[in-house]
Amino acid sequence: MSSLAFLVTELQSLASETRRKHPEIREAAEKSLAILRSSPEQAIASLASDGAHSDDLLRPVFMGCATKNAKVVAISLGSLQRLIALKAVPKSAVPLIISTMSDAMSQGVDIQLRILQTLVSLITNFPSVHGDQLGEALLLCFKLQDSRIAVVSSTAAATLRQLVMFVFDKMVDEDRRNAVPANAMLEVTLPNGSTASLGPYATDAYSVFEDLCLLTNAEKPHFLHLDYLHKTFALELIESVLTNYHDLFRQVGFNFSFSPLALLTNLQHSELLLLLQHHLCPLLLKSLSEKAVFPLTLRCFRVVFLLLKKFSFELKTEAEVFFMLLIKIVSEDLESSTLDHAEVRPPWLRVLAMEIIRGLCSDAELIRNIWDRYDARQSGAKVFTYLISALKRLVTEKPALLGVCAQMSGVGVHSHSAEGPSGSSSASGYGLDVGGVAGIVATAASATVSGVVGMIGSGTGLSVEQSGMKLQCIDQLDKADSPPIPETYIYLLAVQCIVSLCEGFASFTGPLYTSIMVQRPRTAGESVIHAPPALDISSLPPDEPASIHLGIVRAMVDHGWPALLAALSFIIYTNLSDELFIDVLTSYQAMTNVAGMLALTTPRDAFFTSLSKFAVPSRVVSSLESYIEPHTPRSSASLTDNLGLTVPPVPPSLSERNLVCLKVLISSALFLAGSLGESWYSILEAVQNAEYVLTLKGSQLPSSRRNSTIVGVAAASRVPSSTGVADSVKASQPPRHPLLVDTDPESIQLAIQRLFEASKNLEDSSFQDFVRALCRLSSEMVGMQSDTNEFPTGEAEGPDELPNPGGLSPRVGIAHRRRVSGIHLPRTLRSGDFGIERLGVVAMLNIHRLIYRPPDIAWDPMSTHLLSIIGLVSAPPAIRIQAARVLDECLVVIPRNLSPNQELQAKVQRRVLDVLAKQIIPPPADGIYNTSTNLELRRMGLETLHLILQASGHTLVVGWETIFEMLGSVCKPAMLSRADSIDSISTVSLQDTNRPKPLPLGYNNERGHTTLVKIAFQSMKLVCDSVSSLSPEHLRLCIATLGQFGRQAETNIALTAAESLLWSVSDSIQAKRKDAQIEPKYSELWMFLLVEVLGLCTDARPEVRVGAIQTLFRAMQLYGATLTLDTWNDCMWKITFPLLDAISTETRRVPLDSAVPSMEETPEQAWDESKSLSLQWIGTVISEFLVSKVLRLQTFTDAWKVFVSHIKDTVLLDRRSLSTPALQCLEKAVDSLLTADGDLGPRVAEAWEYVWQACNDIGVAIAQGSRLFLPPQRHVSAVHRPYTQDSLVAFTKVIRTTRRVSWQQTHTEWSLERLTRLMEILKGVMTYSDSPDYRPDVDGLTPLQASILETAESIELTASGVPSLVIRDLSEYITLPFLAAFHPNQVDASVPGTPVTPVPASARKQVTYVGLSKKVMPSLVEMYLRFRDRTEIYEDGTLEAVLSAYSIPMKLKYDCPSPSKYGKDPPLWKTATTCFLRIVTECAGDVSRLGQSISDARVEAIWRRIIEGFRGAILADCSAAETLSLEEQEAEENFDLALISSLEVDLVPHLGNPRVPDYLIIQLAKVLHQGSQLLKDTSMSSSGLEDDDRTVESVHASLDSYESQISNIQSLGSTVVGSAVLRERFSFWCLDLLFLICSNVTSGHAESRRRVAALSLPSLLDRCQTAMVSYIADEVLRGNLPFPR
Repeated sequence: MSSLAFLVTELQSLASETRRKHPEIREAAEKSLAILRSSPEQAIASLASDGAHSDDLLRPVFMGCATKNAKVVAISLGSLQRLIALKAVPKSAVPLIISTMSDAMSQGVDIQLRILQTLVSLITNFPSVHGDQLGEALLLCFKLQDSRIAVVSSTAAATLRQLVMFVFDKMVDEDRRNAVPANAMLEVTLPNGSTASLGPYATDAYSVFEDLCLLTNAEKPHFLHLDYLHKTFALELIESVLTNYHDLFRQVGFNFSFSPLALLTNLQHSELLLLLQHHLCPLLLKSLSEKAVFPLTLRCFRVVFLLLKKFSFELKTEAEVFFMLLIKIVSEDLESSTLDHAEVRPPWLRVLAMEIIRGLCSDAELIRNIWDRYDARQSGAKVFTYLISALKRLVTEKPALLGVCAQMSGVGVHSHSAEGPSGSSSASGYGLDVGGVAGIVATAASATVSGVVGMIGSGTGLSVEQSGMKLQCIDQLDKADSPPIPETYIYLLAVQCIVSLCEGFASFTGPLYTSIMVQRPRTAGESVIHAPPALDISSLPPDEPASIHLGIVRAMVDHGWPALLAALSFIIYTNLSDELFIDVLTSYQAMTNVAGMLALTTPRDAFFTSLSKFAVPSRVVSSLESYIEPHTPRSSASLTDNLGLTVPPVPPSLSERNLVCLKVLISSALFLAGSLGESWYSILEAVQNAEYVLTLKGSQLPSSRRNSTIVGVAAASRVPSSTGVADSVKASQPPRHPLLVDTDPESIQLAIQRLFEASKNLEDSSFQDFVRALCRLSSEMVGMQSDTNEFPTGEAEGPDELPNPGGLSPRVGIAHRRRVSGIHLPRTLRSGDFGIERLGVVAMLNIHRLIYRPPDIAWDPMSTHLLSIIGLVSAPPAIRIQAARVLDECLVVIPRNLSPNQELQAKVQRRVLDVLAKQIIPPPADGIYNTSTNLELRRMGLETLHLILQASGHTLVVGWETIFEMLGSVCKPAMLSRADSIDSISTVSLQDTNRPKPLPLGYNNERGHTTLVKIAFQSMKLVCDSVSSLSPEHLRLCIATLGQFGRQAETNIALTAAESLLWSVSDSIQAKRKDAQIEPKYSELWMFLLVEVLGLCTDARPEVRVGAIQTLFRAMQLYGATLTLDTWNDCMWKITFPLLDAISTETRRVPLDSAVPSMEETPEQAWDESKSLSLQWIGTVISEFLVSKVLRLQTFTDAWKVFVSHIKDTVLLDRRSLSTPALQCLEKAVDSLLTADGDLGPRVAEAWEYVWQACNDIGVAIAQGSRLFLPPQRHVSAVHRPYTQDSLVAFTKVIRTTRRVSWQQTHTEWSLERLTRLMEILKGVMTYSDSPDYRPDVDGLTPLQASILETAESIELTASGVPSLVIRDLSEYITLPFLAAFHPNQVDASVPGTPVTPVPASARKQVTYVGLSKKVMPSLVEMYLRFRDRTEIYEDGTLEAVLSAYSIPMKLKYDCPSPSKYGKDPPLWKTATTCFLRIVTECAGDVSRLGQSISDARVEAIWRRIIEGFRGAILADCSAAETLSLEEQEAEENFDLALISSLEVDLVPHLGNPRVPDYLIIQLAKVLHQGSQLLKDTSMSSSGLEDDDRTVESVHASLDSYESQISNIQSLGSTVVGSAVLRERFSFWCLDLLFLICSNVTSGHAESRRRVAALSLPSLLDRCQTAMVSYIADEVLRGNLPFPR
């Protein structure tokens, strides 16, 4: 049925429906039907042309729409739609039609749907509808789209999309026709304020798109009269426009330019791009910064993706902002302040952003453009850098969620093995040791055992099936809320982004590299390059796009590789599906190859290192040891049992994924072979470890080689994993990726073999790098297999063990290498070394390089390395033999392939000769290790050398230097010093001191080494037979070699070398010294011989030391007179002082067994004896030749200082048994200065001055308890014993000798300052309290005390201040028995190591100083009487010190120590009292006689000391006298009467002197008051008698209290009988003296006595008052009771 028929039917229905209610409509409809039936074609044409019947035909339709009757309106709209379809509507009726539909829009759903259909027909059939009419039509659609009825809203939305697309289609058609008349152009105001003239359809499109942007941003539209439009719908319309018409926005005119600004001006529709810049981009940023709503945010992201994908070049700044926004969303780095709602962003927001980023990353060209536009610019944001950093952080965000792939750790390896000593691979499972990337690891990287197991059990892993979404979030437009998103989906997106980036680099770089480096045209004769080097971009044409983009890729990889490597290394270790694992591994390979192709060494090496770790996990290699030794306890086994992870034990091996990584590693190495350089090392190390696991250890396993892969795969399937894929599912999977095929050991072995065969194709420089890397690897692995039983801490595996000539075999810390490689195995597990074996293969494949190429390319690294392995004593014998075999094979083949070129033959043969010398001469460490392998290899070389000397020694072409070097190489080095032996040798064997100690390791008398020494010594004898023909240079070498033989353990050889051969050489030298012309040269040679003998002086064997020391100094003594001053200078500086240095080093070591007593001589004692002998000889030689030779040396001052310093250090630092010989040596030397001539006076003065300085330092150390000069590390108790009395006596003798030399030179006494220091030193020596060998000093002086007094008495007392100095010090000596006596420690200093046994104080010796005090007391009185007329002894307090010293024993009285042990000397207090009274008797008058020459202060101080002395004597405790007999008590009391007599006769007459203060007189009266007490408990005694400072006023104040005391007299009485004092007579004498000084009984000194009486009277009255008051008070209480006596 045609549209016209439908129209007729619709009109009939309209007429029928309005027949009753609307007859006017029926009539109009019937009229229209009549017109149509009469002439349908004419009627349609009339409508289209707005003819006469047009109104009649349209009238029923419009009238029906106006009835508000739903059915009528529907029929009317149907009719209108038919008319529009027939294009039977005039253009003039279009506004009315739109208005009519607008009026009818409020009808039901059917009406609204019919309106939408009509609008589509109207606009599509009438292209001329634009401008306001188009806006009104679209407005109807927008209104209906806002309907709440879903069908209406969705239909309206679809209609709008169709109409908007139609608007832009008309614009495209308009551009295509390009025939818009000028008058049809419309003026449009652009967003930037400018105007533009557009065609009608372009204006419609511009207006519609602008309003969509404005409505989305909630702004008022310009074209559409809408108040509101859903943002989501508006964004969908915008997306549709940009998706379908993005070319229209970027359509360019004929003027093309690459500049974005110029491009903008040349766009045909720049107004549309301005809309993107000024409206769309801002509203997107605003929407994305607001609270995230899923539908709106999703659509915003879709539009952003289109902008970035299609307009990133035109919208450079806006694109940068969007890029950074996406990155920040992914990184979750946006600050909450940038959000309108400071809420946490929903997780789906990051997912949407990641889906957008995934789409961007898949566009490799876009990524390169991003770098070029932003990162490569100084001012641009680092978009690419931030992007990969964000991806890296994202994938490592939740390691526990992604799990750990059990296969990546190998098969048969449990997580607990990571905690073992063999490595820390678990801690670096995700991280890589590649510079800064090493630390970019997630939480799982450092997980503990439980953490790793937890990850394996709980991580869901990553796979496209489980982690992906059937429909990505960005496409779910129908969802109001986000759909359920797998937790790992975002990490899958991140992985896909990273994979896309890597593949993008490789897909662009690979083809260009192949075309440039491999397929380039070659010149004639140029060989094919099988291993091309890296690409040098700077050599390419700079303007070509390919060169530009290669530079961009290089910069991107150079800047982005750390983050990419960190991310990939983390991802590959997670629980990936096979598909994702291959993708990630391919990305690894892509990044490795791209970095290598573009000459990026650091990233290439980093990726290689990472691949190596994944290909051969270190735990697999290290676990082999524990597997092959199942008896080794595994402490962590119960852990896996408890966790339920126990699986049947399988041999540690590589999993399938490890082997795939290994294939990729080898493939990349072959691809980049020409440019790897030093990176070969890490690759070869991984290949070595892989072969070790696959072949060496696999051959020892129960299963056969062909079944090893099956076992490994089966074991891998048993390892707990979270993939959860069943075997049935695996069986139904499609064919596997090629990388997962051919992973059996045979295929891997073939691949490894191809890697080494490729060395033939390398250029010389690349081959050199390859060989050096192989040698370095071999060095590392051989070093790792050294004997760890002897050196558990790895000390013997240091860098010195393996020689590194030319840097060919660099060494790093063994511990570090073990961590990286995982290998830490006993050498018994290996029959050979991978590197050595492969080196032999490479050498045979490249034999022409060894001969015809420069030696540094192949010969030097190979031969040097093999020799280093041969000489490595700690290497396994099999490996050393293997190295020798490989080297021998090369040495055999090379001469056979030599050309007859003589020059070439000489060079090559010389190389072989050098190798022979190096084979004989061992590395330095060989002195410690003497294995049978070492000895056998060297024995063959030495026998060959001996045969050469026997047969043709006179025709040797090899220099004597080489001969002596080879002969000396068999000599073991000197004995290890004890410090070294302590550090490197176990001391267990040294703890058993009950048996003889064996010689140190340097003297182990092994049979094999003895054979070597004997063979070499026979050759040495042959050389010495013709020693006269040797030149001085060769003689020097001969002496040195003989010295080495003299240090050997073989006694006969050592004696022969020292006594026979060395002396024969010495005789030969002395004979040639007679020739004056060559005398200096041979004198120097003789000195060299002495130096060799000096070396034997410090031999570890005491007998050798003693003999060498005697020989050395006897030689010096024998030839000393004939030696020149220069030779003597050398003897001092090169022989004497070095000997002291060397022996001192040994003597100052802490003894190893000092706490264990031993009856045998200890090594420390032997060293002490050696040094003592040396000191004796040095003292003899110096004293003999000091004046004639040594004193005349130019360097005498320095030599003397060094000599004295040695003596001083010996005294301070060595054991005390050496102090005495050292000081005696010094005394000898100083004493010889007395014979010096006058012209040597200045030097002599300088010499004794320096000796005095040393004495001063020693004195300080003695005074401070011998602790001052000790280094902090010295073990004081074990080494530094106290000074003995003999050493202290020797010390004082040195001081006296020094003073004698000084007096002989100057004839003047030392200065007061120096004498003061001398007395301080003597006092410190005198009071030294640590000596273990004190002698009794009660009855007489000890030698030390006598020596000190002798020194003090030798002081000339004529100078001012000197008498006071000496008197003061002597007065201190008086006090020593009372203040400094002590019990010395009972330790025998002569026997170090003797245990200290505590001795009770009662049974121990005591240093009393009693004899000293008895000696000094009388002499001090004589010295005072000698210098009594000098005021200085009064003014400087000297007299006070003397009086104070005497007062101490006077006050102690019976508490003084015994004056003698065997004799009957008077008590010390009596001697002190006698001396005190003698001085007081004289000084009282002397003070008055000297008058004002003594200051008042000093007069007061002197009288105070006198009063204190009398007070101490009068009031002394005499209770001890009770034990004496009555006669003795009476005699003691009579002796004390001398005090009272002296007071009365000598003191009281002078006491009244006006210069004596009152308080001293009062104090004396109080002393007499107290001394007169008869009862000890007298209650009325004054309480203030002890107060020395009471004034007269205070005394009188006490008398005023009589009345108060008498008024209370009853309370003072007592019936207790008081305790009488012991010496009643003495109390009466004191009372009598008190009355006497207050009485006028004599006529002399009247004024003085009057003053004394006046000041003493209160004390007398107080004494009387005390007695009277007590009597009265007692009488009241006692009554008639008789009083006691």
